[in-house]
Amino acid sequence: MSAHKELAERHRRVLPSWLALYYDEPIELVSGKGCFVTDAEGHEYIDFFGGILTTSIGYGVEEFVEAVRAQAGRMVHTSTLYLIRPMVELAERIAGLSGIADAKVFFVNSGTEAIDAALMMCCAARKSNQVLALRNSYHGRSFAAVGVTGNRAWSPSSFAPLSVSWLHHGDRLRGIFAGLDDKEMCRAAAADLREVLATTTAGDVACLIAEPIQGVGGFVVPPDGFFGALQEVLAEYGILYVSDEVQTGWGRTGEHFWGYQAHGVRPDLLVLAKGLGNGLAIGGVVGRATVVDALGPNSISTFGGNPLAASGALATLDYILEHELQANALAVGKQLHRRLAQATASSKIVAEVRGKGLMLGLELVEAGTLTPAPQIANRVLQAAKERGVLVGKGGLYGNVLRISPPMSVSGEVADQGASHLIEAVEAVERAGH
Repeated sequence: MSAHKELAERHRRVLPSWLALYYDEPIELVSGKGCFVTDAEGHEYIDFFGGILTTSIGYGVEEFVEAVRAQAGRMVHTSTLYLIRPMVELAERIAGLSGIADAKVFFVNSGTEAIDAALMMCCAARKSNQVLALRNSYHGRSFAAVGVTGNRAWSPSSFAPLSVSWLHHGDRLRGIFAGLDDKEMCRAAAADLREVLATTTAGDVACLIAEPIQGVGGFVVPPDGFFGALQEVLAEYGILYVSDEVQTGWGRTGEHFWGYQAHGVRPDLLVLAKGLGNGLAIGGVVGRATVVDALGPNSISTFGGNPLAASGALATLDYILEHELQANALAVGKQLHRRLAQATASSKIVAEVRGKGLMLGLELVEAGTLTPAPQIANRVLQAAKERGVLVGKGGLYGNVLRISPPMSVSGEVADQGASHLIEAVEAVERAGH
């Protein structure tokens, strides 16, 4: 029995049936260097998914490894009941980068936990449990985060601690706004918001929570200014705006350091995680002091902002800024988008190549139609792995391949990965799906 098969059988015996695994024969990744990873059986791959947009600067980066090693040698954990110098330094850096005046930061262990904290802050500040969220969104796996997730595939229960009203999102390919030009879509979104407020809420809504680019939803990119049009309406009612930057933060979109900056808005709260830790468990909320401080009662974060995670995050942030990875994400992202779009322009199973920076989506459909084809996406995912490239999968129908390599990826490696991915698409199309 192969090492992978044996471990997969053990996995299925002791872990939940709903804990998803990729591929017909799941693989164990055991080492990595740069943008390459190696599995337990010695096969090397280009990582075009980056641990779900988490390995932001790559594997085996000396500056990151040394920072973590040095801190681990001194102290791994205390708790927020004591002063933590790396946490304070990290909070100062993030507050300054956030674009939010008088910002404060609260650290937790994941994006899901950060979403929970942000929602609790908004509900406390506004004294309301009413929340606005977008259809096709994904915000995490906790009870409250699932409650604001607008994708049935990730919603195991209709129960939630919040009263949620749903807005249409800015998908150019599907949905009620498809086919509208950018200005028309922004106007339609604002009108939709006004109608939702008038018909499905009781007033005094706490907040709108939204991803600048919908991640698990298939890298759906609304027009620039979309959330600016919504915030104009929110401001009339005093409703807070929460930008879920778990996937769009740290320069991954290329054009901006934060996804919200494409929309002419300034969020009240900004949720962060994933790429900040480069694989270490860290998340957080940064926002206006009056909102962050609204919770009132004492609290702690046992593991959030611990010395090890904060030191690694500081090293990651330094690397992103010193090596200008935002600029690299913009340049290599454009190259990758252009290559994929040109190569699949005549494909009957690729409906769209979309995204910004190093957040690119390939939407797979039944040949010659717009009918979502999750089975084709699965076959391309498998074929890409067989050719040495790991990509992700998402979308409301599970038919979108997600491409998000480490932001340090070179143009040469991106082109190599694109070639293999294009070969995978062509092979599946030739085989008749």
